[in-house]
Amino acid sequence: MLLDIAKMDLELIWHPCSQMYDYKELPPIVIKRGKGVKIYDENDKEYIDIISSWWCNLLGHSNEYINQAITNQLNNIEHVIFANFTHEGAVRLASRLRQILPPKLDKFNFSDNGSSAVESALKMAFQYQHQVGNTHKNKFICLSNAYHGETIGALSVGALDLYAKIYEPMLLKAIRIKAPDMYRSEFEGDSDEIARKYFEHYVVPIFEKYGKESVALIVEPILQAAAGMMIYPPLYLKKLRQICDEYGVLLIADEIATGFGRTGRMFACEHANISPDIITLSKGLTGGYMPMSVVATTNEIYNAFYAPYSQGKAFMHSHTYSGNPLGCAAANAVLDIFESQNILNSAQQNAIYLNNEINSALNSHKNVGQIRSIGLINAIELVEQKDSKKAFNKDLRIGYQIYKKALKNGLILRPLGDVIYFNPPLNIQKDEMDEAIKRCVKSIDEILGGF
Repeated sequence: MLLDIAKMDLELIWHPCSQMYDYKELPPIVIKRGKGVKIYDENDKEYIDIISSWWCNLLGHSNEYINQAITNQLNNIEHVIFANFTHEGAVRLASRLRQILPPKLDKFNFSDNGSSAVESALKMAFQYQHQVGNTHKNKFICLSNAYHGETIGALSVGALDLYAKIYEPMLLKAIRIKAPDMYRSEFEGDSDEIARKYFEHYVVPIFEKYGKESVALIVEPILQAAAGMMIYPPLYLKKLRQICDEYGVLLIADEIATGFGRTGRMFACEHANISPDIITLSKGLTGGYMPMSVVATTNEIYNAFYAPYSQGKAFMHSHTYSGNPLGCAAANAVLDIFESQNILNSAQQNAIYLNNEINSALNSHKNVGQIRSIGLINAIELVEQKDSKKAFNKDLRIGYQIYKKALKNGLILRPLGDVIYFNPPLNIQKDEMDEAIKRCVKSIDEILGGF
């Protein structure tokens, strides 16, 4: 008996980050298999997954090496409680991460998704400050347009109304700093000068007012992804590190979206040559295979929790699937591929090619306001008027209309408002990039040809 999967889905499933009313017009697409940058539906129609299935599919679907690593682990043990137990995969992964992360990040706490990692980082930072005597510190600072996940703590240090506004009465109070907008900047000058002015006008006053009572500043280093792939200069991040040090505020780097080569460096913090006090990792950590996340921190922070149990200093935070062996196997396989195939170098070369080709195809388009890129990430901001940077009326949902058209054309272009973007696997091939650009241009023209 053949099942009507799409029909049954609509009867049973509430999809993430969706208005289910839209599914009346665009029902769920039933995916049967994937290989490399492509996935295939139940009718064998091909889609280029140019957004890496929400930015996590780092090395392509059904990667044979990662498949085998998980299979090998599955034949031994699938999961074990991570309190008072351990296993080789977790120890090996932590050891390898310590070698490639920014300096002094030497202790590793495991969770099972990005939002959970952020929750862990916030609690860890708060408890640390109180256990070293800074009991007056009880505030968190974040940037406007920030996104750090959708659990209550993570939403509290985000600043996108789309996700958080309805929940405001439930949220913790956070201090928000106006983030740099390099496209619609209120300041003039080169990128570093604009970054410096944003820092002086918005960061310094906030720290002067709230720095002494703040636990931590949490930032997406270099790239604010959910905000529309907004990129700010490394100088800005470097100055954030400096002012945190000045006021005794911990710096939490949320590298869930930016880690593992997405920005052209293994970690985005490397662009500014800084090391945070706490870093959160997920998504590309396991190549998009298994739900797992890691919070890495310094020995200084770890040591503030190290005491006899009776002193009440233990970090009483846990997740059932912490340190899951299958996730560790996938993550170790990802690092194996980075080492054996020189993935970072080839991704950097691919990035140059992709950015050049996208600019060649779309930079002169009358409705393309800006193309911004870092690593293989390329964001195309669509506007009604190019010269004035006037945005389209939100009710038109231009990005969503192009997304629907792109699906018909065999390309996944899930938008961020009216920003469409490429964020492909790091090992995408040039012919796949060419075909994705061709389908993207076709989809844009089919929607915007009448404007």
